Amino acid sequence: MIDSIEIDGVPAVVHFDAGAGLFRGEITLPRGSADFFAPDLPSLREEGRVSLRVLREALARL
Repeated sequence: MIDSIEIDGVPAVVHFDAGAGLFRGEITLPRGSADFFAPDLPSLREEGRVSLRVLREALARL
């Protein structure tokens, strides 16, 4: 399954990895990207927020 969700206004591609039993999300911005994983969608959204914040902080230092 491949789908998308919004993390703080930023789209993220999501799919379920049946082998690992985890959801995987990916945020792509013009200058970088971040992957995040969680066992359920509420946790995935939270991990996505953390990943987006870290990605934005890293890009701001470039």
